Amino acid sequence: MKRAILLYNPQAGKGEIERNIHHIIRIFNDVEYDLTPIRLMFDRNPFDGWEDVDLAVVAGGDGTINYVVNALMTKELSVALAVIPAGTANDFAGAIGMSCNMLKAARQIASGVVAKIDCGKIEHIGDSCSEIKYFINIFSFGIFTTTSQHTPNVLKHRVGRMAYGISAIKELRRLHGIPLTIKTDAEEFYYPTLLGLVFNGETAGRMPLARRSSLRDGVFDCLFLRKRDTLLQSATDMLFYMLGIRTRAVKCLRTSQLRLFAPIDVDTDVDGQSGGRFPMRVSCLHGALNVVCPSDKDIV
Repeated sequence: MKRAILLYNPQAGKGEIERNIHHIIRIFNDVEYDLTPIRLMFDRNPFDGWEDVDLAVVAGGDGTINYVVNALMTKELSVALAVIPAGTANDFAGAIGMSCNMLKAARQIASGVVAKIDCGKIEHIGDSCSEIKYFINIFSFGIFTTTSQHTPNVLKHRVGRMAYGISAIKELRRLHGIPLTIKTDAEEFYYPTLLGLVFNGETAGRMPLARRSSLRDGVFDCLFLRKRDTLLQSATDMLFYMLGIRTRAVKCLRTSQLRLFAPIDVDTDVDGQSGGRFPMRVSCLHGALNVVCPSDKDIV
């Protein structure tokens, strides 16, 4: 039998993962996988001692998947990854077509196909010893983008996605613009930014903000919202963008690499986790991950 591990976050999914572990193991046994469940300990690399497995199934939300991806990339492994969504938003799982039902998702993996998926890489410029971070769905900064980091797990379990809205209201007290300089291979420009989103995936909090984005095209879809005099003006600009109305207050670009510079400290986020500090280089690693996707889903 092929060897597989189930890396799960016991805090995600209101404990539903542990209640279904035996059912999940049986689903994989039926397709000749010897599946070993492992509770994630976030102070060590979950692949220690498991470097030669054929498949790593991750059960949790976007933050849990991000942790496992970073552990995988740090060890430079090519192990195939699969996702059982058990978080609040599950943006990446949604992008690859996974069912929200855990057992259905396990069956999708058991009959799935491996696809080459892009991965984002973030490096601090000017410090060769700084930690490299990876992301699969979105890198972001500015208003509301660190909300998931500041939302307590108990609140997520109690009210679901509404927890992010409650935390976002509190963040209005820290509202400020970012004097940002953006460099790509094609251009360089200054942009006073309220919100910056660099998409590898398609959604943020399941909101479809990057409709043309692809997980396999080797480029990011980037969106920068200009800081206006009032929050209402900026909110209107964002609403126009979401309705498909063009506005000069929203800068969109597609690039495989960009460098970001700001003279102030700015909190950043990668898939719900801390994303590092400016100045930084953000690069798209084309096809760097092997991800199991549903066989009936055309991943673009």
